[in-house]
Amino acid sequence: MIAHIQGKLIEKTPTDVVIDCNGVGYHINISLHTYSLLPATETIKLFTYLQIKEDAHTLFGFVEKSEREIFKMLLSVSGIGASIARTMLSSLEPKQIIQALAIGDIAAIQSIKGIGNKTAQRAILDLKDKVLKVYDLDEVSMSLNNTNKDEALSALEVLGFNKKLAEKVIDKVVMQDPTATVETLIKQALKNL
Repeated sequence: MIAHIQGKLIEKTPTDVVIDCNGVGYHINISLHTYSLLPATETIKLFTYLQIKEDAHTLFGFVEKSEREIFKMLLSVSGIGASIARTMLSSLEPKQIIQALAIGDIAAIQSIKGIGNKTAQRAILDLKDKVLKVYDLDEVSMSLNNTNKDEALSALEVLGFNKKLAEKVIDKVVMQDPTATVETLIKQALKNL
């Protein structure tokens, strides 16, 4: 397996890059998360995962080793292939995916294009224990015991909003900012309801 590639960045798009490594140009598929982290320098290093199929050898690249590990974990789930795993890492940040898997947030996983209810449930079932063992989940425990979230939810209910709908919106806000105040949660939820 090719563990990493370091060389001169020749082409760059939000979905792939070409890196020249000693005269050989490697086409590497990337997520939007990796694209956002690509350095402005000419020489870059990407940690890679080589997927070998009957009809293609495909390289996937990641700026962070941790993102590559999450990608490999996602591939272990039945129903999630390389393109869906890359879409997941493009739609949500790796931390958000880990958090959603750890707390069993089916709505967050299902919000990703190409993932239905069954696949989201299977991903959570297969990966929840792995995620809890491997990652430091202070943020997860914080969101599980988030009293700000509960207060904001009850305030929205008093205002007459549907509890389930309000909970989904607040969960998304908490995913983006786990330390959000009650006021921030309510303001952001009202914008999205």
